[in-house]
Amino acid sequence: MPFTPIYTIGYGNRSIEDFIKLLQKYDVKYLIDLRSQPYSRYKPEFSKEALEHYLQKQHIRYVYMGDTLGGRPGDASCYTEDGKVDYTILHEKDFYQRGIGRLRTAWEKQLPIALMCSEMKPEECHRGKLIGSSLVEQGLAVLHIDEAGNTKTQDEVNQFFAIGQASGQLSFLDADSQVALNRKTRRSRKKHTSIKESA
Repeated sequence: MPFTPIYTIGYGNRSIEDFIKLLQKYDVKYLIDLRSQPYSRYKPEFSKEALEHYLQKQHIRYVYMGDTLGGRPGDASCYTEDGKVDYTILHEKDFYQRGIGRLRTAWEKQLPIALMCSEMKPEECHRGKLIGSSLVEQGLAVLHIDEAGNTKTQDEVNQFFAIGQASGQLSFLDADSQVALNRKTRRSRKKHTSIKESA
Protein backbone atom coordinates (compact mmCIF):
# COMPACT_ATOMS: atom_id res chain seq x y z
CA MET A 1 0.00 0.00 0.00
CA PRO A 2 1.53 3.37 -1.00
CA PHE A 3 2.29 5.91 1.71
CA THR A 4 0.06 8.95 2.05
CA PRO A 5 2.30 11.98 1.48
CA ILE A 6 2.52 15.07 3.62
CA TYR A 7 0.85 17.79 1.57
CA THR A 8 1.61 21.49 1.74
CA ILE A 9 -0.68 24.30 0.63
CA GLY A 10 -0.87 28.09 0.62
CA TYR A 11 -4.07 30.11 0.56
CA GLY A 12 -2.87 33.27 -1.23
CA ASN A 13 -5.89 34.84 -2.93
CA ARG A 14 -8.03 31.69 -2.78
CA SER A 15 -11.49 31.90 -1.27
CA ILE A 16 -12.06 29.84 1.87
CA GLU A 17 -14.47 27.67 -0.14
CA ASP A 18 -11.91 26.91 -2.84
CA PHE A 19 -9.26 26.28 -0.21
CA ILE A 20 -11.43 23.74 1.61
CA LYS A 21 -12.35 22.06 -1.69
CA LEU A 22 -8.65 21.48 -2.35
CA LEU A 23 -8.18 19.97 1.12
CA GLN A 24 -11.11 17.66 0.42
CA LYS A 25 -9.77 16.78 -3.04
CA TYR A 26 -6.57 15.51 -1.42
CA ASP A 27 -8.45 13.91 1.51
CA VAL A 28 -6.75 16.08 4.14
CA LYS A 29 -8.11 15.62 7.67
CA TYR A 30 -5.56 17.70 9.62
CA LEU A 31 -4.45 21.19 8.61
CA ILE A 32 -1.14 22.23 10.20
CA ASP A 33 -0.78 26.03 10.34
CA LEU A 34 2.90 26.97 9.84
CA ARG A 35 2.46 30.73 10.11
CA SER A 36 4.43 32.35 12.91
CA GLN A 37 1.55 34.77 13.34
CA PRO A 38 -1.67 32.95 12.37
CA TYR A 39 -3.66 35.99 11.35
CA SER A 40 -4.43 37.84 8.12
CA ARG A 41 -5.58 41.42 7.73
CA TYR A 42 -6.29 40.89 4.03
CA LYS A 43 -7.97 37.50 4.33
CA PRO A 44 -9.58 37.48 7.82
CA GLU A 45 -11.30 34.17 7.08
CA PHE A 46 -7.83 32.63 7.26
CA SER A 47 -7.09 34.02 10.73
CA LYS A 48 -6.73 31.28 13.32
CA GLU A 49 -10.17 31.34 14.99
CA ALA A 50 -12.16 31.87 11.78
CA LEU A 51 -10.20 29.22 9.90
CA GLU A 52 -10.61 26.71 12.70
CA HIS A 53 -14.36 27.35 12.63
CA TYR A 54 -14.62 26.77 8.85
CA LEU A 55 -12.51 23.62 9.05
CA GLN A 56 -14.50 22.17 11.95
CA LYS A 57 -17.68 22.37 9.90
CA GLN A 58 -15.95 20.18 7.28
CA HIS A 59 -14.55 17.73 9.88
CA ILE A 60 -10.98 18.89 9.33
CA ARG A 61 -8.87 19.44 12.44
CA TYR A 62 -6.81 22.61 12.80
CA VAL A 63 -3.38 22.31 14.47
CA TYR A 64 -1.10 25.29 15.12
CA MET A 65 2.67 24.66 14.74
CA GLY A 66 3.96 28.10 13.80
CA ASP A 67 5.78 28.25 17.14
CA THR A 68 8.22 25.54 16.01
CA LEU A 69 7.96 25.59 12.20
CA GLY A 70 7.07 29.20 11.44
CA GLY A 71 9.01 31.20 8.88
CA ARG A 72 9.50 34.13 11.30
CA PRO A 73 11.02 32.53 14.42
CA GLY A 74 11.26 34.35 17.73
CA ASP A 75 14.96 33.43 17.99
CA ALA A 76 16.92 36.50 16.84
CA SER A 77 19.96 34.36 16.00
CA CYS A 78 18.05 32.99 12.98
CA TYR A 79 18.19 36.37 11.23
CA THR A 80 20.87 37.85 9.00
CA GLU A 81 22.13 41.40 9.43
CA ASP A 82 19.73 42.57 6.72
CA GLY A 83 16.73 41.10 8.57
CA LYS A 84 16.16 37.95 6.52
CA VAL A 85 15.71 34.52 8.06
CA ASP A 86 18.70 32.24 7.44
CA TYR A 87 17.12 28.83 6.83
CA THR A 88 20.43 27.02 7.30
CA ILE A 89 20.61 28.29 10.89
CA LEU A 90 16.89 27.73 11.50
CA HIS A 91 17.21 24.14 10.27
CA GLU A 92 19.63 23.35 13.11
CA LYS A 93 17.54 24.80 15.95
CA ASP A 94 16.13 22.37 18.53
CA PHE A 95 12.63 23.88 18.33
CA TYR A 96 12.59 23.42 14.55
CA GLN A 97 13.77 19.81 14.80
CA ARG A 98 11.05 19.13 17.42
CA GLY A 99 8.46 20.39 14.93
CA ILE A 100 9.89 18.19 12.17
CA GLY A 101 9.78 15.27 14.63
CA ARG A 102 6.05 15.85 15.21
CA LEU A 103 5.43 15.81 11.45
CA ARG A 104 7.43 12.61 11.14
CA THR A 105 5.27 10.99 13.84
CA ALA A 106 2.10 12.07 12.00
CA TRP A 107 3.46 10.64 8.75
CA GLU A 108 4.44 7.35 10.41
CA LYS A 109 0.86 7.09 11.69
CA GLN A 110 -0.29 7.93 8.15
CA LEU A 111 -2.44 10.82 9.28
CA PRO A 112 -3.70 12.75 6.24
CA ILE A 113 -2.15 16.17 6.87
CA ALA A 114 -1.43 19.35 4.95
CA LEU A 115 1.00 22.06 6.03
CA MET A 116 -0.38 25.55 5.43
CA CYS A 117 1.18 28.96 4.96
CA SER A 118 0.05 32.09 3.14
CA GLU A 119 2.08 31.94 -0.10
CA MET A 120 0.39 29.94 -2.88
CA LYS A 121 3.61 29.03 -4.71
CA PRO A 122 5.70 26.54 -2.70
CA GLU A 123 8.92 27.89 -4.20
CA GLU A 124 8.15 31.28 -2.60
CA CYS A 125 7.50 29.86 0.87
CA HIS A 126 9.58 28.28 3.61
CA ARG A 127 7.40 25.17 3.35
CA GLY A 128 9.02 24.55 -0.07
CA LYS A 129 12.44 26.05 0.62
CA LEU A 130 13.03 24.54 4.05
CA ILE A 131 10.40 22.23 5.53
CA GLY A 132 9.85 20.07 2.44
CA SER A 133 13.60 19.47 2.12
CA SER A 134 13.87 18.61 5.82
CA LEU A 135 11.10 16.01 5.48
CA VAL A 136 12.48 14.47 2.29
CA GLU A 137 15.92 14.17 3.91
CA GLN A 138 14.27 11.86 6.44
CA GLY A 139 12.67 9.75 3.73
CA LEU A 140 9.15 11.18 4.04
CA ALA A 141 6.91 11.68 1.02
CA VAL A 142 6.00 15.33 0.36
CA LEU A 143 3.70 16.85 -2.25
CA HIS A 144 3.16 20.60 -2.60
CA ILE A 145 -0.26 21.78 -3.78
CA ASP A 146 0.61 24.65 -6.10
CA GLU A 147 -1.21 27.79 -7.22
CA ALA A 148 -3.15 25.82 -9.86
CA GLY A 149 -4.29 23.17 -7.36
CA ASN A 150 -1.93 20.56 -8.82
CA THR A 151 0.91 18.86 -6.95
CA LYS A 152 4.67 19.24 -7.22
CA THR A 153 7.27 16.99 -5.66
CA GLN A 154 10.01 18.46 -3.49
CA ASP A 155 12.45 17.61 -6.27
CA GLU A 156 10.43 19.75 -8.70
CA VAL A 157 10.48 22.64 -6.22
CA ASN A 158 14.22 22.20 -5.66
CA GLN A 159 14.86 22.25 -9.40
CA PHE A 160 13.42 25.75 -9.50
CA PHE A 161 16.42 26.86 -7.41
CA ALA A 162 19.14 24.54 -8.64
CA ILE A 163 22.20 26.10 -10.25
CA GLY A 164 23.91 23.97 -12.86
CA GLN A 165 21.93 20.87 -11.93
CA ALA A 166 19.23 19.27 -14.02
CA SER A 167 17.70 17.53 -11.02
CA GLY A 168 18.46 16.08 -7.62
CA GLN A 169 17.55 16.61 -4.00
CA LEU A 170 19.29 19.53 -2.33
CA SER A 171 20.14 18.77 1.27
CA PHE A 172 20.57 21.30 4.05
CA LEU A 173 23.00 18.85 5.62
CA ASP A 174 25.20 18.29 2.57
CA ALA A 175 27.95 20.88 2.02
CA ASP A 176 28.22 20.15 -1.71
CA SER A 177 24.49 20.65 -2.13
CA GLN A 178 24.69 23.92 -0.23
CA VAL A 179 26.88 25.34 -2.99
CA ALA A 180 24.27 24.30 -5.54
CA LEU A 181 21.45 26.11 -3.76
CA ASN A 182 20.36 29.44 -5.09
CA ARG A 183 20.88 32.16 -2.45
CA LYS A 184 17.12 32.61 -2.33
CA THR A 185 16.57 29.15 -0.87
CA ARG A 186 18.81 29.77 2.12
CA ARG A 187 17.00 32.91 3.21
CA SER A 188 13.51 34.30 3.41
CA ARG A 189 12.41 36.55 0.53
CA LYS A 190 11.33 39.33 2.87
CA LYS A 191 13.06 41.18 5.63
CA HIS A 192 11.50 40.50 9.03
CA THR A 193 11.83 41.47 12.62
CA SER A 194 11.84 38.49 14.94
CA ILE A 195 8.51 37.90 16.71
CA LYS A 196 10.05 38.67 20.11
CA GLU A 197 11.53 41.95 18.86
CA SER A 198 8.22 43.07 17.36
CA ALA A 199 6.19 42.18 20.48
